[in-house]
Amino acid sequence: MLTVEDDERIRSAVKLALEDEGWTVDEAESGEAAIELFNRNAPDVVLIDIMLPGIDGFELCRTLRRTSAVPIVMVTARNDTHDIVAGLEAGADDYLTKPFAAKELSARIRALLRRIRPSTTRRSHMVFGELELSPEEGKVTRSGEEIHLTKTEFRLLCELAENAGKVFSRENLLDRVWGYDYFGDGRLVDVHIRRLRTKIEADPANPRYVVTVRGLGYRLET
Repeated sequence: MLTVEDDERIRSAVKLALEDEGWTVDEAESGEAAIELFNRNAPDVVLIDIMLPGIDGFELCRTLRRTSAVPIVMVTARNDTHDIVAGLEAGADDYLTKPFAAKELSARIRALLRRIRPSTTRRSHMVFGELELSPEEGKVTRSGEEIHLTKTEFRLLCELAENAGKVFSRENLLDRVWGYDYFGDGRLVDVHIRRLRTKIEADPANPRYVVTVRGLGYRLET
């Protein structure tokens, strides 16, 4: 795991707490140092504080996303909707608001890692119009061209595709994709649906595959 935090006291406390929970932790005090460590050690999860000197947390997240689908958790000092949504739009899979308990962070990370492992019960190949999904290979194509998704985006698409035509509420998707109680925070679902549409839809503003069912949630059209 890589944790990126410019405040030395917080960084050290998080490192010690996570190591007590059984994690191996690298730490970086800046976005630039984080990129160097990331390229050297290829961590399984990255924890990024939004307010960093130089390259801020949003830009760091976007930089990592250009080359990796590693699970990313953004950390914000306040429950600010703009910061949270901006972090998710930058490519984060989840977020935490300071202060947080080490056990809560550890539980979030374990849930992230559990859900990126492929399920043996999934169908090996699904086709929806020009969209083809191969869960066992972790591959999605549209009109034969491969689409690169984050692990969370891929899991979200798989859940919808496995139950094509079925409407999922935000709460259903939080439970099935994120895997634990997010206290009804539908922003995670909405932002990931929006990002998914920008990648799989020819016209994200008028989606052909992942559609909104007003007042109910989302479904994947057959």
